[in-house]
Amino acid sequence: MIPIIDPWFYFAAIPAVIVVGLSKGGFGGTMGMLAVPILTLAISPVQAAGIMLPILVLMDIVALIAYKGRANWQCLSILLPATVVGIGIGWAAAAYVNDDFVRLLVGLISLAFVADHVFKGRKQETAARHNPAKGFFWGGIAGFTSFISHTGGPPYQMYTVPLRMPQAIYAGTAVIFFATGNAIKLVPYFLLGQFDTTNLTTSAVLVPLAFLATLAGIRLVRLVKAETFYTFIYVFMAVIGLKLTYDGLVNLLA
Repeated sequence: MIPIIDPWFYFAAIPAVIVVGLSKGGFGGTMGMLAVPILTLAISPVQAAGIMLPILVLMDIVALIAYKGRANWQCLSILLPATVVGIGIGWAAAAYVNDDFVRLLVGLISLAFVADHVFKGRKQETAARHNPAKGFFWGGIAGFTSFISHTGGPPYQMYTVPLRMPQAIYAGTAVIFFATGNAIKLVPYFLLGQFDTTNLTTSAVLVPLAFLATLAGIRLVRLVKAETFYTFIYVFMAVIGLKLTYDGLVNLLA
């Protein structure tokens, strides 16, 4: 079993794994969404997703241990059932959905959320209330986009960020949400043939870096103030939204 040996791949893979590790550790929210787009600079989106999923699952284990007991269970009870439905739809549509359409969809969602925050001055002093209908909608979208391209962050945050949870609870809730989704995705990804020996061996090579980045993310969440934490999330949502929207439009119009 020989991993990918192309130096250009690792030039893209190292920063991709670092950003997803920081995100898995609870720091930066949707920052981890950059991983697959970065990797697609060197390999196909399908192979990038196949390499990243085992790494994501292992990082989830570290994060679950670190955030044990820290979660908004009401939030999860609303989002997770819808996410399972969204993953199922993504699996059923995997052969028909254009990756660039998903990129464009997620990019537009990200930009819409950031624009709403900036132009409407949504700097909430009080937390929004839970809304099961809204949560089911965004949870389903998060499951679908997460299955297609590991880009479930913005739909998830459309529901969770306005709740204004303490950052440790926010991070712990996100860890459980995405760990559950990633564990569920293992079966359909295997059945779709994305876990060949080259991809799995390459994943194994990148795992040590992933663990270090996850631990760094856990540490940063504990050091950074709440307002700085949420500002950081909005900035990265804007960056990711612009990146995905641009890629989606360019490729769809090509």
